[in-house]
Amino acid sequence: MENFFSIMGGMGTMATESFVRILNQRTITHKDQDYLNYVLFNHATVPDRTQAILEPETAADPLPYLLDDIAKQNLLEPNFIVLTCNTAHYFYDQLQKATEIPILHMPREAAKALSSQQHGGKVAFLGTEGSVKAGVYTKELTNVGFEVVNPPAALQNKVNQLIYGDIKERDFLNVPLYHEILADAIEGQECESVVLGCTELSLMEEHAPGHGYHVVDAQSILVDCTIERALADRKIK
Repeated sequence: MENFFSIMGGMGTMATESFVRILNQRTITHKDQDYLNYVLFNHATVPDRTQAILEPETAADPLPYLLDDIAKQNLLEPNFIVLTCNTAHYFYDQLQKATEIPILHMPREAAKALSSQQHGGKVAFLGTEGSVKAGVYTKELTNVGFEVVNPPAALQNKVNQLIYGDIKERDFLNVPLYHEILADAIEGQECESVVLGCTELSLMEEHAPGHGYHVVDAQSILVDCTIERALADRKIK
């Protein structure tokens, strides 16, 4: 197969499935050959990224697993790589150093998209505790002029319950809790927008968008960037 990209997924699997589904839905097609060429690495056994960030001395390190994925993708030579796990972007620089193949940067693309919609102001960030501590989104959003508000402990506990207790453990899309979290993030913290920096939260936004808040869904933006890049490569080659 020529002129294709690769997807580093499986962190988690349901969220990766959501990414691929939206990718295929948004690709304008009239026949089979109009769909995009890609290879999916659904590496479900990668150790938990948040635990590795919060407990580096005791938790299993996901980096060797991710670097092994990069090595295998180097052999395949895709045009570019899509990393669908937000928290895994903590390791982005090390992963990019391990390959000459460009890796799309989801937090950076989300920050660029928000800056095109809204100039400055307070923005709530929602993600795993690992993403919050890593500060990848804070860095990218601050660079384009936003004041980033991370969730207080009570709100983060709700986010943890939704991501881990409901979606990852029970495959349950808890719509009332999701909408409650958005209200807490925007109204409770007096923010203009909320950035969803976890693919499980993106999965919720896909299925329960009827809340009336200004949401910047990083996974949705990554889908659009992937399609744009893939179609541009197809025209070039």
